[in-house]
Amino acid sequence: MRIVVTGAAGFIGSHLCEALLKSGNSVYGIDNYATGMKENILHLKRFKGFNFIHHNVEKPFPKSLVRIDTVYHLAAIASPWKYLLNKLPTLNTNVFGTLHALTFCHHSHAAMVLASTSEVYGDPEVHPQHESYWGKVNPIGPRACYDEGKRVAETYATVFQSEYRVRVGIARIFNTFGPQMAEDDGRPIVNFTLQAIRNTPITIYGSGKQTRSFCYVDDTVQGLIAVRRFGLGKGPFNIGNPDERSIVSIAQLIRAKVNPRARIKKLPAVEDDPQKRKPDIHKAEKILHWHPVRSFEYGLEKTIAWVVQRYVK
Repeated sequence: MRIVVTGAAGFIGSHLCEALLKSGNSVYGIDNYATGMKENILHLKRFKGFNFIHHNVEKPFPKSLVRIDTVYHLAAIASPWKYLLNKLPTLNTNVFGTLHALTFCHHSHAAMVLASTSEVYGDPEVHPQHESYWGKVNPIGPRACYDEGKRVAETYATVFQSEYRVRVGIARIFNTFGPQMAEDDGRPIVNFTLQAIRNTPITIYGSGKQTRSFCYVDDTVQGLIAVRRFGLGKGPFNIGNPDERSIVSIAQLIRAKVNPRARIKKLPAVEDDPQKRKPDIHKAEKILHWHPVRSFEYGLEKTIAWVVQRYVK
């Protein structure tokens, strides 16, 4: 197939591009490097089927894109550290970027997979979170540019599906980790690893009792591909690993593996930070025939090794 991946130079996007190329597809990667990194896609140039287009999805898609079968729309400023400093670009990318992707799919008769997020559930009152739960999101809070932006993106996708018969799959991605994460994203696993290596305090915001369910990036990518194969027109799917862990337990595990002498330091809690997060993946298992196969420990070993290779001089 001829496939467009927006956010191609990002963490998940670059892994998705590689998986699609290895399966023999032609891939057109779109990114403006707002948060993506050129280093993430350098190795993709060895594939004859890879083409890169420098473009901001806040604008309509390039007219040079023709005969496209599928658009995977991953472009987003997904790091809280970054979107709290870039609220308007974050909102515009989620809203107008999705509108432009759907408009392109409508005119090109292409299918689309929307990378949504578990953040649409906000700080949930239902646990674990299932796709029929509407969530608890603060529409005027500091995180709304991302949370509400993704909720609007899902609405756009649903309306284009019903009004224009665009074939759409929605993937609500839960916390993902693995190689090619950015050093300055503030994501816990990379952040804790670097702090332990550098023998600086491992910083936790709040009590550390808040939970997350981390999914290794290879599993997330296979989930996205499964949404395209089996999930078009069937509503949102949770793509994540139900292995729920507290943030403090992850910090302690990384400290034990990397630097047992490192100190854990607690900082004030972040406003509107969800206190628990765990996906119910029964729908994905039944319809997509997908579930994560990599353990947290496997992913952690791979990620730590990559962080040492990439960032430690």
